[in-house]
Amino acid sequence: MEWGCVLSEEQDTRRLGALLAECCATGLVIFLVGALGTGKTTLTRGFLRGLGYGGAVKSPTYTLIEPYAVAGRRVIHLDLYRVADAEELEHLGLRDLLDSEALVLIEWPEKGAGFLPAADLQIRLDYVSGGREAHLHAFTQRGVRVIDGLRQQWTDVNA
Repeated sequence: MEWGCVLSEEQDTRRLGALLAECCATGLVIFLVGALGTGKTTLTRGFLRGLGYGGAVKSPTYTLIEPYAVAGRRVIHLDLYRVADAEELEHLGLRDLLDSEALVLIEWPEKGAGFLPAADLQIRLDYVSGGREAHLHAFTQRGVRVIDGLRQQWTDVNA
């Protein structure tokens, strides 16, 4: 299943992230794909705010992994932009962090190919005239449920 929406302003990207958080159950893996600056971290910031997280949300470009505990959930944000070899992920203890209860958002997942769990959902952010577009693709039934809920909420909010 696929769905997309236009993100005219940065606040739209944060809103999409917040609505996404409302639709996600635990144990979901989301790949965030797009060129530099398309809003992957902004979407993650909106996601965490949507769960009620009030602290700083920084890009894990240098630390690679930022774990969060919010609303009784574990959220793991990975940014693999600086990973030169996917085998590096083995040395980070990534497998220990990624359990069936964590909500995992992964930027630049292609750099971790072969060492990452399969995605339930992929969100691709692209530059377009007048802003950005988000293209969501579900790979599992859980991902389909997220898109169904998100599409309805997005329509309600933007009606």
